[in-house]
Amino acid sequence: MGPSHTSPPVSRRAALAIAAAAAAGSVLAWGCAGGRSSVSSPVGPEGPPAPPAPTDDGAAAHLTGMALPSVALPSTSGRTVDLSTVEAARVVVYAYPMTSRPGQSLPPGWDGLPGTRGCTAEACAFRDHRRELGELGASVFGLSTQSTDYQREMVARLHVPFEVLSDEQLRLADAMRLPTFTVAGVTYLKRLSFVAAKGRIEKVFYPVFPVASHADEVIAWLRDHLG
Repeated sequence: MGPSHTSPPVSRRAALAIAAAAAAGSVLAWGCAGGRSSVSSPVGPEGPPAPPAPTDDGAAAHLTGMALPSVALPSTSGRTVDLSTVEAARVVVYAYPMTSRPGQSLPPGWDGLPGTRGCTAEACAFRDHRRELGELGASVFGLSTQSTDYQREMVARLHVPFEVLSDEQLRLADAMRLPTFTVAGVTYLKRLSFVAAKGRIEKVFYPVFPVASHADEVIAWLRDHLG
């Protein structure tokens, strides 16, 4: 795993408020630093309308029970990681489309697509729950199709304590037939998470919504499936 960073926990009141806002579709963009997440732009009467919630299109139905393929991906820690050989009781992988970068525009039409918002909030939530996940024997990895350099900026800015893997060449996505979508000629992963043990997928979360409470959802599943 990459270097650890200590971040103060999100208060329960703040977490509940964020989750409620996401569930109501009232979040446009997210920012978080030092362990606190915040809604940066409204939607609705004072901003763009919320996009439709993602629906289960069946594109991940084949993943449960799948043996993880042996694919080495570059990590933000500077090494390569083969998820099929990670030595941990359980491996949690959350795949996401793309985190935004300050000062850079999103792809055209991005905010109107189901499931594209909340990537930064999701990273922050897994960051803030890293201790609970570790206590449950889980090693966490982020996964996206951005380059490692792009991901490293996000990891440094948000103080993400776990490794984020780059599938820029879509080698893992193709091997696992992960659900994807294309905007302006670029392919992105649809948001999903999976839990694997001994190299085989036990649980798939797809679609993921609301995003802000997803880390809690994963933790609840892990607690219900100990041993």
